[in-house]
Amino acid sequence: MSATEGTSIDGDANKKLALAAMIFAVSMTFIDQTIVSISIPSIQDDIDLSSTGAQWIVNGYLLSLAALFAFGGRIADIAGHRRMVLIGIFIFAGASALCGATPTGDAGEAWIIFFRVVQGAGAAIMFPAALAIVVAAFPQDQRGRALAIFFGVAGGMTALGPIAGGYLIEITWRSIFWINIPVAIVAVVLTLMAKPDNTKRPAPMDYRGAILFALGIGLIVLGLQQATTWGWADPRTIASIVVGALLVFTFVRVELATEHPLMQLRIFKNKAFAADNIILFLISIAFVPMFLFASLYSQISLGDDASNAGLYIGTFFIGFVIAAQRGGAILDKQGAKPTAALGCALAAVGFFLWASQMPDIDYSGGWWRIVMAGAGTGLILGPVSTDALNRVPGTSYGEATGITQTARNLGASLGLAVLGSILIARNTVNVENELTSVVGKSKADGIADSLNHASSGGSGGNSCSGHVTGVTAKVCDGIQVAFAHSSQTVFYVMAGAFVLAYIAVHIGLPAGKAPEAEVIE
Repeated sequence: MSATEGTSIDGDANKKLALAAMIFAVSMTFIDQTIVSISIPSIQDDIDLSSTGAQWIVNGYLLSLAALFAFGGRIADIAGHRRMVLIGIFIFAGASALCGATPTGDAGEAWIIFFRVVQGAGAAIMFPAALAIVVAAFPQDQRGRALAIFFGVAGGMTALGPIAGGYLIEITWRSIFWINIPVAIVAVVLTLMAKPDNTKRPAPMDYRGAILFALGIGLIVLGLQQATTWGWADPRTIASIVVGALLVFTFVRVELATEHPLMQLRIFKNKAFAADNIILFLISIAFVPMFLFASLYSQISLGDDASNAGLYIGTFFIGFVIAAQRGGAILDKQGAKPTAALGCALAAVGFFLWASQMPDIDYSGGWWRIVMAGAGTGLILGPVSTDALNRVPGTSYGEATGITQTARNLGASLGLAVLGSILIARNTVNVENELTSVVGKSKADGIADSLNHASSGGSGGNSCSGHVTGVTAKVCDGIQVAFAHSSQTVFYVMAGAFVLAYIAVHIGLPAGKAPEAEVIE
């Protein structure tokens, strides 16, 4: 086949078909970020999963995703975007089927963790190529609206995970993986019908850079993931982060001296592109961890089950999806700065007000605050991601997507680690304050430990009784209030992340739209 193999997209119908295909493809990866977490107790009961194994079912997927995004973006540009989307779908769906087929014997734990890692690799290959297809399908003055739909619908699927999972688990926990198969089939059929561009741009693959980057980012993410379990002062945490950082530094030195690098680091000379990635990093400190911490607050403090916790998070996405469409329109007309600045300000205020209401243990009076936080985030995510891609040549869309998604994953990993540590520290203090006079300090410390174990992903269930056994109604009330105050601190920090992002917008993003097909020298 020739180097220019593929069929470009002609006409609005095919553009919309390609957009729909890519939404179906990536929606599997968004759903999997939340749907698996709520199934952990059922998996533990069925295959005798250890607490460490339960943690790695979640962490293994995220670690693989973070480490391989840059490789996925580069190989998409070299081998063709359509081809890599299809390969990524097959890998992801195949690994999903095998996760669902996990044996119940001694090999079960290793089996499911391994195929969760493979799932993450499939997602890392699929996502940059999918986003590159959407970007290439639409002219620059229409990309904002197109990617607003892409991120709005696909991102909303994250909130669908706990809701769908609550029903699927009643059938079997294995169905949460098997549900990906029909979605994958639809994605493949739509992709073949749309025939998006599949142009190959042959170039040597920088395997040395790929290995250095994967090991460096992988170790940093590993250290951050395990910090709440091992402790920040633990030699394993320190070694993982320090060695990972040294490998990333080595990667940078190697890439600058490589003729065909994995990542064109000179792209960061474009200050707006660099600012876009800093903004994505900062908002991801709050945006991705929000799913976990809002779900915990909903279940422990509000007493919701997993499905209702999904509805609680869904309130956030009411604002997110609506505002994302407006943000895309602003981007197409005025550039990223107006919508990003407004979004950061709105999100910062929304998260702050959301936090301030948490100790009231009342959803009905504060839902609009959650919608505000979601609306602010929706105004930022799609436009800033699109602006970053608008600032690179079309031959590098996959590579640039790998960079932006790596920035998002690093921000999310840092947010989960730091906010998780804050939550644990505040839980210890707040539970003692609420319960020492009721059950004594020793018992209060034990309850705090149980809550902290739940907060780091070690158990499931709804309400305080789902995380702490054998408690009275009075003690349960104290747990709900204590955890609400701990969550409040976490959400105040999230608001602070958006304040920093607001500063980055004003310092780093220029006014006006990105130049058409800007090439980085």
